[in-house]
Amino acid sequence: MRLMNYTGKWALITGASAGIGTTFARSYAARGANVILVARREDRLKTLAEELEKAHGVKARIITADLAEPSAPQTIFETLEADGIPVDILINNAGFGMPGAYTENDWPTHRAFLELMVVSYAQMTRLFLPGMKDRDFGRIIQVASLAGLVPGAAGHTLYAPSKAFLISFAQSIAAECDGTGVHSSALCPGFTYSEFHDANNTRSIVSQLPKYMFMEAEPVVEGAIEAVEKGQAVYVPGAWNKFVAWLSRTLPRSVSEGMVKNQSSRFRKKNV
Repeated sequence: MRLMNYTGKWALITGASAGIGTTFARSYAARGANVILVARREDRLKTLAEELEKAHGVKARIITADLAEPSAPQTIFETLEADGIPVDILINNAGFGMPGAYTENDWPTHRAFLELMVVSYAQMTRLFLPGMKDRDFGRIIQVASLAGLVPGAAGHTLYAPSKAFLISFAQSIAAECDGTGVHSSALCPGFTYSEFHDANNTRSIVSQLPKYMFMEAEPVVEGAIEAVEKGQAVYVPGAWNKFVAWLSRTLPRSVSEGMVKNQSSRFRKKNV
């Protein structure tokens, strides 16, 4: 793809301490963008910031925050406003999976999950979108999932619904911003090599799946950057993932639901 030049722009990436988030930070820094790295693990953010400043000569700002805390988005916004840093590119990526049946976790746990996976994405977008419109430039990527395009399954009960929300949300923002210079896109990866499955203790399960179902983070991110530049509201990376998404759209709902039910036990930890 053509290497876009974002020199002088600021890209804010949540969940920047690992996986897809780290890859987004590296990709935008390589294109000249200054980066704002947001995550809970300060040590990792410092290491990444130093790497990007040294490798690409960009500015790297770190903000430690837990986006499951309701006050976090507003605090991030006010911090950057006070420092006069405009956010031109917003990558909402922070997240985690919650294995098991819905009743295995209490409501405060589910509420924190929704705060992070849904509310923080919507609030971060609301906070930074007006400035993008004022400057006639903005790029917003909501990191959703292939899971948001297929029927839900037992286990990880709120994960697919939260990702389905992000897909529709990105489409709505794209429609609202048509002609403004702001592009909105939902990235819908399938299985991607990262720490995600280690964090939710499903590594041993997904390791049994065929390798063709997995992608490295770099092509996922590179494709997403190209897609949002083109104004593509929903982007599914990889031939296998595109095939699965196409099947889900094409087959009768009852058939696709049955397929998901039969296959989900291979890669979802649940007790239902």
